[in-house]
Amino acid sequence: MKQFYLCLAFICISIFTYAQQLKVFNDTTLLQPVEVNGVKASDKNPFAKTNLSKTDIATQNIGQDLPFILNATPSVVVNSDAGAGVGYTGIRIRGTDATRINVTLNGIPYNDAEGLGTFFVDVPDIASSAGSIQIQRGVGTSANGAGSFGASINISTNEINAKKNIELNSTAGSYETFKNTFTYNSGIFKKHFLIDARASNIRSHGFIDRASSRLKSYYLSTAYIDEKNSVRLNIFTGKERTYQAYFGISEADLKINRRLNSAGTEKPGEPYSNEVDDYMQNHYQLFYNHAFSANLKSSVAVFFTKGKGYYEQYKTDQKLLNYSINSSTKTDLIRRLWLDNNFYGTVFSLIYNKYNTQIAFGAGANQYDGKHFGQIIWAEKQIEVPTNYRWYNKKSKKTDLSAYTKLTQKLNKNFELFADIQVRNIGYINNGYRKTPDIMVDKNYTFFNPKAGVTFSVDNVKMYASFARAVKEPNRDDFEANPNQQPKPEKLNDIETGIEYKNNQYQFWANFYYMFYKDQLVQTGKINDVGASTRLNVDNSYRAGVELNASSQISKKIALSANLTLSSNKIKNFTEFIFDYDNNINVAKQYSRTDISFSPNVISNISLDITPVKNLVFNLTGKYVSDQYLDNTSNKSRRLHDFYTQNVKATYTLKAKQFSEVKFFVQGINIFGKKYEPNGYSFSYISGGDTYTENFYYPMATANFMFGVSIGIN
Repeated sequence: MKQFYLCLAFICISIFTYAQQLKVFNDTTLLQPVEVNGVKASDKNPFAKTNLSKTDIATQNIGQDLPFILNATPSVVVNSDAGAGVGYTGIRIRGTDATRINVTLNGIPYNDAEGLGTFFVDVPDIASSAGSIQIQRGVGTSANGAGSFGASINISTNEINAKKNIELNSTAGSYETFKNTFTYNSGIFKKHFLIDARASNIRSHGFIDRASSRLKSYYLSTAYIDEKNSVRLNIFTGKERTYQAYFGISEADLKINRRLNSAGTEKPGEPYSNEVDDYMQNHYQLFYNHAFSANLKSSVAVFFTKGKGYYEQYKTDQKLLNYSINSSTKTDLIRRLWLDNNFYGTVFSLIYNKYNTQIAFGAGANQYDGKHFGQIIWAEKQIEVPTNYRWYNKKSKKTDLSAYTKLTQKLNKNFELFADIQVRNIGYINNGYRKTPDIMVDKNYTFFNPKAGVTFSVDNVKMYASFARAVKEPNRDDFEANPNQQPKPEKLNDIETGIEYKNNQYQFWANFYYMFYKDQLVQTGKINDVGASTRLNVDNSYRAGVELNASSQISKKIALSANLTLSSNKIKNFTEFIFDYDNNINVAKQYSRTDISFSPNVISNISLDITPVKNLVFNLTGKYVSDQYLDNTSNKSRRLHDFYTQNVKATYTLKAKQFSEVKFFVQGINIFGKKYEPNGYSFSYISGGDTYTENFYYPMATANFMFGVSIGIN
């Protein structure tokens, strides 16, 4: 690791020394974040993507977590443990779960380095600081951090807010949901300086019983900018405390009480009041951007992320021997499962752009140091527990070194070529797990991920085609899921082709994709005791589909947009293992051409904006998701049923001399009261000679409402 940093520093110094000899031009394009442009796809890159502006984000930001702000974009399905979109939420794109979606914040990796998932609950209300978000579907372009294995989400908070602005935003709604946000943008002062700040407080009781959330976050960014240089420091933190709701609701209970929560009910009498997830995450990002000339720009960033927190659980009738205490006693106890982790590193990008050629070089190095340990904080029976006693104390370390080079070459006025080569090296060491301390992991992977494509443009029409390859490492839970057969890296070949037409009144695009996997890790339908899905490799599988999107400004008062994804998601051969408790063995059952779990064949969104009078806008949005399966057997008794939800929103904007803008809104969510479940899990077993299947679901709220006001002050 030290050698890599020394090498990277030498490369940076060499480039800087050479570039200073170049002729320097007056240039103010540093107002566009170089560190983000290095990982985002440009308009003509041959990949499927959706760009959201600050206005787009603000329109959808009513108090729910980031996945729900992205819910109307193509091929997206979201879910919420608490059922109301606040707290622990999830997102899938083209059926791909969050562990295969690369997420960056200002070009810096955000995915949990070890588990590879993305927990937006740890950065509450990050959308209120975002200046833009780009979603790339498929493998997309190379980025820093976890490999993109079906999609990437690039969030930027580093755009320049050139004008001074103060904004107060308050929302309130069903299930005692409240969000209060204060945002301050200084604008550029003394010609070079700026400060952006935000404080957010979000709370909700949740649709599910006791599934409360208490979320706080702070964001501070300060920058110095001149014609050739910019230095920016970002410091932001998130604190979440959520009552656990990750067990879901059994199929039988769902028919009786859709809001039932089994978390905390091991405690006799009333449920345990502190069955919570309590976690804090602090981010520190420092950027230096430099323009050597009008054609050559660079960005260097260093970052540090500190996370620490625990799951607290009430457990009954526990054997103290299982907690490494030499006693035959059984007792009720309260335990905490702790995470204490540091994630730090650097990213670098250099962009050359002249005439018809753009070359981007990027590199990144990061290390994750994680501690996993457990503590007993109370026991019903008097037992002697040493101070700071840990019945398990496991450590892990992961390093990720990567470099990429991207070339965009314009051949003539119509054709543009794109090439992208990435190399990643991952080292992962884990000295065991809480339940399986004998599983030791010491892996080193090197992946080569090439991408290439061509774009043809003429008048209002753009056509493109691309091929991209991605190889990706398993996550922490994959190694524990099957001790007898350690997981393999996943491999994906992705072919994308599309056509787009735009004019002043309407636009249309269609994207066709074929994603062929080797050793894809698919969800088995089971979860572990802290709510994480278990997965296993399947030999051959694919996702194939078409994404359609259209929008039109029908008149000055009416705008319509819609998107539709039609897909087929199949595993060619799948083996299901069912545990036989009678004989203490796993029984195998073979399937062919089954559907990949959690991969609906149809996803559609439609949005209608009507402006009957000046400053008043009515918005109607509808979303349809077809059936999806809880496991990979295509068994209809283990599925999530299709659903259609309808939202309606009214926004009124008031202009006043003392305010830049005052907005009022009221939104009805799922106004027809559809009872639906976008997420769940399933497991089967054999007992007494019979096979049993148990399905669990995460239901969403029926009809509910949000209303709010936003006040902008110049």
